[in-house]
Amino acid sequence: MREKDSVAAYFVQAMIHGMSGQPQRVKAVLEQAGIDPAVIRQPSARVPASAFAALWLIQIRELNDEFFKLDSHGMPPGSFALICRALIQEPDLHKAMRQCLANFGLFLRDFRGTLAVRGKRAVISLETHCADDDASRFGEETFLVLMISLMCWLGGRRIPIDRADFRHERLSLSDDRLLWGPNLTFGAERTEIEFASHYLRLPVVQDLASLKVFLRTAPQWLVIRFRNQHGLASQVHQRLRGSHYSEWPTLQAFALEQHLSPSTFRRKLEREGCSYQEIKDEVRRGVAFEQLRQGSASISDIAERLGFQEPSAFHRAFKKWTGESPGRYRARYQGVEEEVVTPQESPEP
Repeated sequence: MREKDSVAAYFVQAMIHGMSGQPQRVKAVLEQAGIDPAVIRQPSARVPASAFAALWLIQIRELNDEFFKLDSHGMPPGSFALICRALIQEPDLHKAMRQCLANFGLFLRDFRGTLAVRGKRAVISLETHCADDDASRFGEETFLVLMISLMCWLGGRRIPIDRADFRHERLSLSDDRLLWGPNLTFGAERTEIEFASHYLRLPVVQDLASLKVFLRTAPQWLVIRFRNQHGLASQVHQRLRGSHYSEWPTLQAFALEQHLSPSTFRRKLEREGCSYQEIKDEVRRGVAFEQLRQGSASISDIAERLGFQEPSAFHRAFKKWTGESPGRYRARYQGVEEEVVTPQESPEP
């Protein structure tokens, strides 16, 4: 974790919600973590990631609960380690995540997660039965952060989230893309995240030795995950986001820009849990989601910007990502008439 890494103060509110009505106690734990108590009134303010990680550990001790009193039963200290010990025994992510959701269900009473595989898509859905609206929204986000982070850690790589929906409403934060990806909706009918199901076939690569290291650094790792905003992967992501697809450099050219050999460039990305091609694919999806949700460009123009030779090729790719056509997706978010593209047989780039 670097000194300049930070998180939104909104997530501090989730950590201290269990102390509602105890202002002096809240002030004491924030000061102990090195956080100015005034920031809790400014959800978009930034807090050093190291201070947030310290608060995470302090609150577990203070509340005697690894889920921060957001659930009516909670998770006694040691629960998280116990769950992780079981997960590293599983052969692949599919079995590990089903086991993970079942094990969390042994402790939590108000939050129940399920995993469904629908062809090429996998969805983790969350049912919540919580009378406190604030505890509900904080708990849902905390639960899914834990699920995503554990899945990435178990597979030893970054797993992009293609869709994240939450029932609650809240302000947009700069951390949201880092945590939930570009296809994020608040005020949805249900709370769930979606990703490509092929990731569930990845083997579990962690063992007891790596678990011990992980548990010592879990707060820091859960804050930054495999999406280190100052790492090489993030630099690649930002470089591609800032230019037209036709201007995207080859791997060799990008490595040269970074004063690295292609093999070193690949290895550095692998250590961050991804590849150059995967980042390109993720950027294309992100641009598509944003343009369809917020922009006025035609589907043909969006397809051209993203390097698809024909709109029909973009149509097929988008349907693989989301299960619906780009026209229907846009109509759902912008309330406009669906733009129909007739699928044709043309190669994708």
